[in-house]
Amino acid sequence: MKLSRLYQPRNPRFWLLVVLNLLSTGISHLLRSHDFPTSITLILAGFALANVVIGLRIALQLMQDPPAGPDGM
Repeated sequence: MKLSRLYQPRNPRFWLLVVLNLLSTGISHLLRSHDFPTSITLILAGFALANVVIGLRIALQLMQDPPAGPDGM
């Protein structure tokens, strides 16, 4: 596993990882800046935790796979 393999802009999983990180950032900002009812807070926190788990799995997959070549293979 190499950390340098994490950056793979030609790989769709890389962009999914970026989107999940942005979504987690947005959710955490909402949770910190607004006072939601407990049920909504728990739902948003659950989404944020799910994003973390999915993001970690994608990051580990990206670090294990060799980067795609110029032709995408």
